[in-house]
Amino acid sequence: MKKFLAILLVFAFVSCNNTDNPGEGSVVDKDNPAPPAISYQVVKIYPHDTASYTQGLIWQNGKLYEGTGLTGKSKLRIIHIDKGTADKEINLPANEFGEGITIFNNKIYQLTWQNNRVHEYDAGTFQKIRDFDWPFQGWGITHNENELIVSTGSSNLYFVDPVTFKVKKIVGVTDNLGPVGNLNELEYIQGSIFANVYETNYIIKIDPETGKVLGKLDLTGLMNNNGVRYNAAYLEEQGGVLNGIAYDSTKNTLLITGKLWPALFELKIN
Repeated sequence: MKKFLAILLVFAFVSCNNTDNPGEGSVVDKDNPAPPAISYQVVKIYPHDTASYTQGLIWQNGKLYEGTGLTGKSKLRIIHIDKGTADKEINLPANEFGEGITIFNNKIYQLTWQNNRVHEYDAGTFQKIRDFDWPFQGWGITHNENELIVSTGSSNLYFVDPVTFKVKKIVGVTDNLGPVGNLNELEYIQGSIFANVYETNYIIKIDPETGKVLGKLDLTGLMNNNGVRYNAAYLEEQGGVLNGIAYDSTKNTLLITGKLWPALFELKIN
């Protein structure tokens, strides 16, 4: 699991400074204040499959798509949101560790962690269309109007051509303390990128042009504060951290969960 195999990859063509510890050793920039807190309200709580090591989450056309991880257990699924069970699913190859997913132009793109492969499927049938090579680790993926946007566990976001999967540009993410590393699951929402910061309770809002962090959503105590029963020791041992962001544009709400969590939360943010 990533929790036990934290790896920082540096590539010659990447000009941004990556770090797995946001702001560590950095000097506070007085001209770049700390990002403001984003407040939220819990609208509804749904069940979530505690066997799902959630890596990617998408809400589209009234359906919840989930990509899960762990070698030999990775899946692509459509989830019945009220039951938390799969209406449809396929398994990834047994040697692959699945990662983030996104849907763009009726195609699903699913990353793998260290396999250097990206799978492209027909969104309606889950039939494999093709695979891409990817030279980095795969963590999170989303898209804007024209490009796929990929995170690799560093402080960089890679803007990628959806036809060739070639990198078009790289944007480094920073806050008042410097580069923000461990960027994980991504969701593009109304012109901004929302990202889980791996092994924290934070989701950050990012300007995709500048990479500056525009806000921070602190979900510490989300399950405790809403009466969800769970085994905290088990989740800690298994790496069951916050991960998974989907956006319901019809209701303007977020769907949030974590790896192996028993609940999925619908949030209204301000």
